[in-house]
Amino acid sequence: MAEQNITYTEDNIRSLDWKEHIRLRPGMYIGKLGDGSSYDDGIYVLVKEVIDNCIDEHVMGYGKTIDIKITEHRVEVRDYGRGIPLGKVIDCVSKINTGGKYDSKAFQKSVGLNGVGTKAVNALSRYFKVQSYRDSETKLAEFQLGDLITDEKVKSSSSRNGTLIVFEPDGEIFKNFHFVPEYLENMLWNYCFLNAGLTINFNGKKFHSENGLHDLLEKKSDTESMRYSIIHLIGEDIELAISHNNQYGEEYYSFVNGQYTTQGGTHLAAFREAYVKTIREFYNKNFDATDVRASIVAAISVRVMEPVFESQTKTKLGSQNVAPDGPTMRTFVNDFVKAQLDNFLHKHPSTADALLKRILQSERERKDMAGIKKLANERAKKANLHNKKLRDCRIHLDDKKDERCEETMIFITEGDSASGSITKSRDVQTQAVFSLRGKPLNTYGLTKKIVYENEEFNLLQHALNIEEGLEGLRYRKIIIATDADVDGMHIRLLLLTFFLQFFPDLVRNGHLYILDTPLFRVRNKKETVYCYSEEEKQTAINKLGGKPEITRFKGLGEISPDEFKGFIGDEMRLDPVLLSKDTTIKNVLEFYMGKNTPQRQEFIIGNLRIEQDLVEEEVV
Repeated sequence: MAEQNITYTEDNIRSLDWKEHIRLRPGMYIGKLGDGSSYDDGIYVLVKEVIDNCIDEHVMGYGKTIDIKITEHRVEVRDYGRGIPLGKVIDCVSKINTGGKYDSKAFQKSVGLNGVGTKAVNALSRYFKVQSYRDSETKLAEFQLGDLITDEKVKSSSSRNGTLIVFEPDGEIFKNFHFVPEYLENMLWNYCFLNAGLTINFNGKKFHSENGLHDLLEKKSDTESMRYSIIHLIGEDIELAISHNNQYGEEYYSFVNGQYTTQGGTHLAAFREAYVKTIREFYNKNFDATDVRASIVAAISVRVMEPVFESQTKTKLGSQNVAPDGPTMRTFVNDFVKAQLDNFLHKHPSTADALLKRILQSERERKDMAGIKKLANERAKKANLHNKKLRDCRIHLDDKKDERCEETMIFITEGDSASGSITKSRDVQTQAVFSLRGKPLNTYGLTKKIVYENEEFNLLQHALNIEEGLEGLRYRKIIIATDADVDGMHIRLLLLTFFLQFFPDLVRNGHLYILDTPLFRVRNKKETVYCYSEEEKQTAINKLGGKPEITRFKGLGEISPDEFKGFIGDEMRLDPVLLSKDTTIKNVLEFYMGKNTPQRQEFIIGNLRIEQDLVEEEVV
């Protein structure tokens, strides 16, 4: 082996200051960066880190209102707590391992205990301002990319005690970022559900809850389909809300110290186990666990001392105990569920009867499906031996040791030409492609039996590995990639119907997206501009001047692999599939796939991103 002439001296050793390290390795502090199209992208973590401090003040009994204003690229958060001690204002936002949360007397059950939160926000913002109001005085400091640029002296103030944080994320780190209002509103509602009595004023809207997790289930679920009234149980440092509906899958909302743990953790695992155990004992029957939990919708919130999360973004709880010297999480949750749920069911026999009927229904459905599922699984295994529908990637979501597992995605497309273009231009490490054959079946109103009997859907669910729930999901993002024409829109709606009907958890948990691809290419000899709308095309024409060459892409298959590489790379545009808080899955499916063809046709044509005079086809 040839020697390499590489010097290694003291000059090669370098120490990074706090802001340099955060900017060099932002993923260590805020998870993945992203452009805001995913609910867990870094820009939302920045917002959350600031609001978490306001919530901690509220929990300690200081401040019942938080004012938040978020524009396209600027965030302002004002609380009315005690305010940062004026002599430590700069240190608290610019010195790692500095904060009041190390003193357990001041913040007994706080979310952020590592002294990093606002420092990361500061370092990753092109502009950051902190101003504390405390005891008729105020202190203001401003930063740019973590560097202090303004340090005002303490002066008198007539404003209420509290803290104001203003920041603008750095566009060099968060490329083409944008805030999705639905993600922000969902975050703020969760804060209110977990802190009954708190009021958040956000961009002119008021967020407030009086009944905690009971209100959460009412807003998140279709109350008309609930099999019984919400069971709401509150104890010391734990709160539960439980019901069942008629949808497929299990639906959970779990929280720790006010933090939405989207990936669950020890507290959610303890609840799922304790719930099944309590139900079995109450009815004195050894039900299958899947039958007990089928179609459940539940929320759990716990408060623990010094919580341990599995990542800086705090999406999964790892704590085994509720306090350093306290009981295990499993014992704590089990004891509460066993005592309170059992007592509730004894006092409310009508609820107990309705719950039993739901469990027995699930049991019958599971047994009826057993034979069909077995045959379907055998067909899927045989098909996978020579399955050309799936061009898989090498890294998957369950490859937890691989840092790129959160980047994994699968494109669902139609036709050989479209899938061929994506396959040739994809990143084989993290991007998979599933090719449909023609328009998929309209599953509206059908039972899950059809998923196993239909070859396309059976192979798709196996490719995603979601037959038994989201625990085995192989890709972080499921991306529907269809042509921007009437047929493409119809295929998109058929796929959305499939996922909403049988795998609604994929949508609720932010896994489903629509790929945005350019409609036009405008170019001259010096520059090429890709345009995603008629407006962008006109802007490009004006920019390039003269008579540039204009190409309209009628389908994904018409885009060359070399060009496609840019559209599914770092500059990829994705539209998340979201359900608003006022919309139920039942109503969505009835509108888009029910017996209302004229209205559906009007919607499809009206929402196409192509020139209207090109729309000549009719929707079947």
